[in-house]
Amino acid sequence: MADRTSEPVVVVGLGRFGTSLALELTRRGTEVLAIDRRPKVVQNLAGHITHVVTADSTDIEALRQLGVPDFYRAVVAIGGDLEASILTASLMVELEIDDIWAKAVSRQHGQILSRIGVHHVVFPEHDMGERVAHMVSGRMLDYVEVDENFALVKTRPPKEYVGVPLGESNLRRKHGVTVVAVKSPGEEFTYATADTELGYGDVIIVSGRTEQVERFAELP
Repeated sequence: MADRTSEPVVVVGLGRFGTSLALELTRRGTEVLAIDRRPKVVQNLAGHITHVVTADSTDIEALRQLGVPDFYRAVVAIGGDLEASILTASLMVELEIDDIWAKAVSRQHGQILSRIGVHHVVFPEHDMGERVAHMVSGRMLDYVEVDENFALVKTRPPKEYVGVPLGESNLRRKHGVTVVAVKSPGEEFTYATADTELGYGDVIIVSGRTEQVERFAELP
């Protein structure tokens, strides 16, 4: 299978999410065609994104004239106008885009997008809210859910495991988690090994089932 990761991407909708996405893709060297119906928004981003144009994404002929059917990957980043989001996504399906991503603002919105053929539905506000909630409510320094019930957590090592080689700690048996990486003060993150001993000032990245890493991060 051919590697498609570096192919151009069309991003529709230049609100906060779409703009951030398009700018980051451009920064990473990916060619981007960004589309928004608001001329002022497009004008402000001219020169910062590879190609940025004013167009109505709910008009299939306008999308064809812009060459959208030639793109392998598209992101529908429209959030405020649900009708425009759903119609734009349906046109991407009709144009047979191979890899369609779309932003959803609610579960119902996401279900509709999935039903009409969107391959990947994302919930940026919900996901960020969940991530911040985990950090605000406990000792976590960062939290990323990588699957429905599997997460990576950045936290401090519990006192009982400081100075104990990880290979002797029985962490996985006791708590169902694995220390993936360790960062000592003034140093960079490095992979954890069986011989790694955690220090009080260390920061660790732990992986495991969501409820297990949450409980582990609360240990004193």
